[in-house]
Amino acid sequence: MSSTDTDLLQQLRKGIVTSSADETERIARAFAALVPEDQVLAFHGDLGAGKTTFIRGLARAWDIVEPVTSPTFNLYTLYNGSRQLVHLDAYRLGTGSDLDALMIDDFLSPPWCLAVEWPERIADSLPDDAWHLYLDITPDRAHRIRLDEER
Repeated sequence: MSSTDTDLLQQLRKGIVTSSADETERIARAFAALVPEDQVLAFHGDLGAGKTTFIRGLARAWDIVEPVTSPTFNLYTLYNGSRQLVHLDAYRLGTGSDLDALMIDDFLSPPWCLAVEWPERIADSLPDDAWHLYLDITPDRAHRIRLDEER
């Protein structure tokens, strides 16, 4: 891992403030290179905090060119590029058993990343090694992104 990679991880652990969707996507594209293969990313944050924007940046870094939108109504979307991205919106799930019923594991083809919005809805079903990203909006309307690799 280069010093630039280490710097980005350190900055994300402390929290990075962005002022635009483009800036959030740029950070996500750089972060994508640091995400281990076959990794679950849990995205915490209110509506409009930038979760889907960040996931779109990951997708672009992994050569996914199709539009990336929140899968609220269809629950999850599969994208294939240099890495398979499964984008799950867990907001409408009540428990981990609802997640099990989706049989997402059957669709995961290495190398993959499962990006989960609203992970608190299925917290007991997330693996212990999931990386958690916390996104929020600051009082001055900027966006903050913070990484916690351990839970």
